[in-house]
Amino acid sequence: MTQVFVALGANLEDPKTQLDNAVAALSALAEHQSLKVSPYYGSAPMGDVVQPDYLNAVASFETSLAPIALLDALQEIENTQGRVRKERWGPRTLDLDLLLYGDAIIDEPRLKVPHYGMKERSFVLVPLAAIAPDLVLPCKTPLRSLISEKFLAELQLLGNDH
Repeated sequence: MTQVFVALGANLEDPKTQLDNAVAALSALAEHQSLKVSPYYGSAPMGDVVQPDYLNAVASFETSLAPIALLDALQEIENTQGRVRKERWGPRTLDLDLLLYGDAIIDEPRLKVPHYGMKERSFVLVPLAAIAPDLVLPCKTPLRSLISEKFLAELQLLGNDH
């Protein structure tokens, strides 16, 4: 079994429902009823594309799936929920990013783990800390050391009712 962390984001077609449906789909991938989900947070979009704000969360669970098989399962969930890849950092019904796969460092054409941008993204670090406050990243950096007051101010806590 490997503990994994997955970032969830949505800003189209009722984002809360999109995240709720994704959580239900992730629970089917989780072994031993191990799924934990952070509260949902609102965040401003990245990049220059004009679009609605995002709803974000992080989920953690144990899996026996290999990294690429897990990536395929995550992309299937996205596709099932209407994900269309039009433009980088554009609006989306659902985005599932594999943040961490145990302590593994993976550098393959389809998959980079730890996720390449996670250390700079408040909408990843804050929800991640909500479910794993003592986490140490594979690079030996404590998660707690990456979260600044600025990051906390960038997000709006939207609750735990999912």
